[in-house]
Amino acid sequence: MKANVLYVEGKTIAEVWEKSVMLLWEKGVSAPTEYDQPQDPQSRDATMVMVVHEPFSEPRIHLGFPGGIEDLEKYKHEVVFGVHDHWIKPEEGKWTYTYHQRLFSYPAQDKTINQIEYIIEKLSQTFYSRRAQAITWVPSYDPQTDDPPCLQRIWCRLFVENGKTYLRMNTHWRSRDAYRAAYMNLFGLTELQKFIADEISKKTGKEILVGPYVDITDSYHIYGCNFDDFKNRFLKIMSEREFYNQDRLKSRTIRSDDPVAIAGFEYGRELLRNEKKST
Repeated sequence: MKANVLYVEGKTIAEVWEKSVMLLWEKGVSAPTEYDQPQDPQSRDATMVMVVHEPFSEPRIHLGFPGGIEDLEKYKHEVVFGVHDHWIKPEEGKWTYTYHQRLFSYPAQDKTINQIEYIIEKLSQTFYSRRAQAITWVPSYDPQTDDPPCLQRIWCRLFVENGKTYLRMNTHWRSRDAYRAAYMNLFGLTELQKFIADEISKKTGKEILVGPYVDITDSYHIYGCNFDDFKNRFLKIMSEREFYNQDRLKSRTIRSDDPVAIAGFEYGRELLRNEKKST
């Protein structure tokens, strides 16, 4: 049997996500999933490796993902700052984890471990260390749940190039919805990468820049139940618009400093403030 491993690379997260989804659609194999309904086609699936050379280069936002700019802001705050950790209530049939909880407060027997703090401390003390990593999987708990974590591990390392120091981050994923989740993951995890770089800068007094981001997914898939939406939204925008055009009606991406994006981010923060008031 031939391994179905696909590889894409590019400058920005928007470019790389777009390439990954198109390549998956064209060359992915058919595979069943545990979420299929009898009427659903089998998913399009592959192992995917994505390399983003400059995660914060523009244009950063892709308009083909099935969500709004406010959702990106909310997801950033969820991953980096834990604004939805209070939704973890499995005894009430609610969330069983968040990535922030597993990375910043990993449950280990009778204590929790802040793995991101460990990464920051480790690289602040030994910049060339290969041990700066964090995991999410809890073997005694996750296999029995209906929705175990997709993200499994992050690995960080500092590299010096042309006199500048860069934080490189690799992430490893068990399984991922390429169409409905992967772009938001790219956005949120690179924001975490920047958070870690900034914290190392504060501790060392040395400028740490965001370097390449490498994303590896064992099962990168588009669910069969989403094929129609994928064709009508993503493939439609691919055929009708340029990758980037200052005229937003002709572009499938926008810059994160575009006034429309800034307003979307603010709306996301407003929604989070309203959430907090209602709890």
